[in-house]
Amino acid sequence: MRQTINLGPVVCFGVHILDVLGRPVSEIPPGQRSIIIDEIRATAAGTAAGASVDLSKLGVRVQNIGAIGDDMLGDIVLTLLRDYGVETDLISRLAGQVTSATILPIRPNGERPALHVPGANGKFTIADVTPAHRAAFAGAAGVHFGGLDAMTGLDPADLSDLAEQARARGTIVTMDVLRNGGRDSLESLAPVLRHTDWFCPNEEQLLGLTGADDLREAAQRVLDLGVRGVAVTCGEQGCRVIDRTSDVALPALDVHVVDTTGCGDGFDAGFLTGLLAGLTPVQAAWVGTVCGSLVATGLGSDAGIEGIGQVAQLLADTGDRDARVASQRFLSMIVDTEQEMGDEL
Repeated sequence: MRQTINLGPVVCFGVHILDVLGRPVSEIPPGQRSIIIDEIRATAAGTAAGASVDLSKLGVRVQNIGAIGDDMLGDIVLTLLRDYGVETDLISRLAGQVTSATILPIRPNGERPALHVPGANGKFTIADVTPAHRAAFAGAAGVHFGGLDAMTGLDPADLSDLAEQARARGTIVTMDVLRNGGRDSLESLAPVLRHTDWFCPNEEQLLGLTGADDLREAAQRVLDLGVRGVAVTCGEQGCRVIDRTSDVALPALDVHVVDTTGCGDGFDAGFLTGLLAGLTPVQAAWVGTVCGSLVATGLGSDAGIEGIGQVAQLLADTGDRDARVASQRFLSMIVDTEQEMGDEL
């Protein structure tokens, strides 16, 4: 029985990647030798696709916009997304392009070196944004920009009107990045960031983008662009939620780490779900922390999260007051879809 909280719709605009992951990989064997490992999986990943899967698993209706190739890898990405309930009819299939893909040999400690083909993500341009895409923005309760820094064929300034109009309508706008860019990348993203409610990079990305020496200074440089707040993930140190008047640190959860792929996407999905549910940013960050931690317990960006009921229980188990408020809010919203369908009949 699938549980939903009847939130959304959310538009996830950005990077779509097919990840092929294997674990545990201590070393690449020399020559043409082979080794036996425990697990190989393929997942729909990337800063938009990964977050969209987790949003859908939490019971949020989500519609994706981005680019894949017209190849078999693209077919696989669409199948994986649809299997999780993500709406894919607005994903562009670019003729003659390959789908972005990554091979990830996951080390025993969860680290994830990557072999990557950029593919179709870098070929998407403003000319590929259709009236249907704009209509999806207009009807969205939330918009998540994921990985605009890796969409090299698209000038973020061309999306500033979509972000501005969304924010003016009261849509919650979030953004995350894919790469560890520098200050030129931050300057490129600024036209969209100034219309963004929450920027959600990891610690390394935030420091690199701003050139700052500490997180508070780095966050302030982003806030100066017009962003409402910064929710920055800090790995084993948890996360920090920083706006113009507060700076709150949340601890990480103690979990057995299998693979860190997609933990940031899990945080983004949980954080945005919390905001859509009317939680405070700190309460929403607790949801993001739980979701990101769950993703780390399995292989691939779609691992760990089973549903909103599971997340609500883990929030209650933390013992933190803000986390318990988030738990109670979700428990009051959960609808069993099979029961809902029966009532309609």
